[in-house]
Amino acid sequence: MDILSIILVVSGLILFETVSSIDNAVINAEVLSTMSQRARKWFLLWGLLIAVFLLRGALPWLIVWATNPALGPIGSFTAALSSDPAVVSAVEQSAPILLSGGGIFLLFLFFHWLFLEPKKFGLKGEDFFMAQGVWFYAVVSIILAVVVWFALQINPIMAFGAVIGSTVFFITHGFKENAEKSEEELLKKDSAQSDLSKIFYLEVIDATFSIDGVIGAFAFTLSVPLILLGNGIGAFVVRELTIHNIDRIKKYVYLKNGAMYSILVLGTIMVLDSFGIHIPEWLAPLSTAVIVGYFFLKSKRALA
Repeated sequence: MDILSIILVVSGLILFETVSSIDNAVINAEVLSTMSQRARKWFLLWGLLIAVFLLRGALPWLIVWATNPALGPIGSFTAALSSDPAVVSAVEQSAPILLSGGGIFLLFLFFHWLFLEPKKFGLKGEDFFMAQGVWFYAVVSIILAVVVWFALQINPIMAFGAVIGSTVFFITHGFKENAEKSEEELLKKDSAQSDLSKIFYLEVIDATFSIDGVIGAFAFTLSVPLILLGNGIGAFVVRELTIHNIDRIKKYVYLKNGAMYSILVLGTIMVLDSFGIHIPEWLAPLSTAVIVGYFFLKSKRALA
């Protein structure tokens, strides 16, 4: 990979991680406002280290291990950081399993937002899909059935990867649903919840959002060092937004739309790539930049 491709991929990863984590930054800022100064400082320092080095560092390694179990934990860790052609080839051979699972996860994420999540309507037709929320489960079930059917013709393990992608979606969705129910209590100034319990809550939220970002990152590249670099910088940017600019960012009401349409494109790229359809490496970062840029400008015009 030449230097231009590396810069393009890392820039795309930073942008995607930042925009897809805006909701996370908003939740962090709102909960932090109910905590003591000491607890805020602890979370903003150690929480950043956990988010960048533990969560976003461990997840790519665990994913490589899960898709290459024969390598074992140590071998997978070495493979994740290795440039050895033999190791890279082994990881690439397992890519269809990873890509089918990741693609299904991202597609489920997009359609859940389109059909069920409250939103500021940014494109024509979004209100129509919102009114048809009951069809979410039918749509994602059909998508999963189609992908699994065609994957079975190629590799049964690839089909299993798609099923795992759907499973991971519903598990993380369950955590997010529970977090939303807990948030109202945590935001009360007189809440009986301690600062420690709020820190644990924020770490769980960070973990669930980091899964979205890390899985989406594999649409950009299979290179774990680049994923660590791009997602790590993105996580730092999210923390800076949490501290300094969250009220301003919340005014850009269509940024979430941009993040979700980027997720649709990335999920589609991953599924197509898993079936051997060649996707240029520049498409994921470029499409992310164009989509997010469009909705950023749309948000800016709405403020005028």
